[in-house]
Amino acid sequence: MAGTIHVFNGPNLNLLGEREPEIYGHDTLADIEAMCRAEAQAAGHDLAFHQTNAEHEMVDLIQAARRGAAGVVINPAAFSYAAYPVLDALKLCDCPIVEVHISNIHRREAEWRSKSIMTQVVTGIVSGLGVHGYALAVRHIAWLRERG
Repeated sequence: MAGTIHVFNGPNLNLLGEREPEIYGHDTLADIEAMCRAEAQAAGHDLAFHQTNAEHEMVDLIQAARRGAAGVVINPAAFSYAAYPVLDALKLCDCPIVEVHISNIHRREAEWRSKSIMTQVVTGIVSGLGVHGYALAVRHIAWLRERG
């Protein structure tokens, strides 16, 4: 395998499929994991997939993946707005990082939702493409790794 792509999911994403389906759709986190796993395997990568509602657990996950990973895909969810420890952990990563948001955060009802603090340290952002944004992020990391 060409290395592991880590996919990290923040608070409340464990409730996808139930939570505000008019915004986040009907796919579950298990559906997203299957989609990401298929993309990673097609490109010869392993996939590690995690979700946590706890900021300190997200920091631990990122720290464990910070060296030698093929890449990181992160949907920080509510961590996007004030989780500076998560931001600091991402700064330690020596791989590409793609931030994913299921909804278009720039079109949401509250202005604060459009300002992710994670943006300053990520390689790129996918926002508003639904759950397909995850697969695109995994594919992009695999493409970057192919290019060397």
